[in-house]
Amino acid sequence: MLDRSYYEKTDEIIDRYGKKAGSLIPIMQDIQAEYRYLPAELLTYVAAQIGITETKAYSVATFYENFSFEAKGKYVIKVCDGTACHVRHSTPVLEALWKELGLSKKKHTTDDMMFTVETVSCLGACGLAPTMMVNEQVYPAMTPEKALEVIAQLRRDG
Repeated sequence: MLDRSYYEKTDEIIDRYGKKAGSLIPIMQDIQAEYRYLPAELLTYVAAQIGITETKAYSVATFYENFSFEAKGKYVIKVCDGTACHVRHSTPVLEALWKELGLSKKKHTTDDMMFTVETVSCLGACGLAPTMMVNEQVYPAMTPEKALEVIAQLRRDG
């Protein structure tokens, strides 16, 4: 059960876009930007508020890979595993992050909600392969050692 403040913030977001079906995606984007994930309870609430079925809202949310129903850490780390990055050894970078943070293919977020590690098909920076992105910042030519340096810096920054 979410705190009432979540619904109040969602009402503000809905008011910004209007109570219409065409507002679903920007509303979901803003909710996810606010909370770093899309709480299922809020998606149900939004559907009712804008007059669409819950099924339709979930269909849209699950169609787009960017939407997540799982809470994410303060720092979302995306490791590219597209062809260019993979052949330039992105897998050891990913494995070093998993080991350092105690994560795995099944556990993506640290218990302290500081880090989430995900693999993505492409970050659009193939010439800089292998690449890693932390929130909106791209890190080129990654190695396991460089990735661990980034983690250390983020820990220092808090």
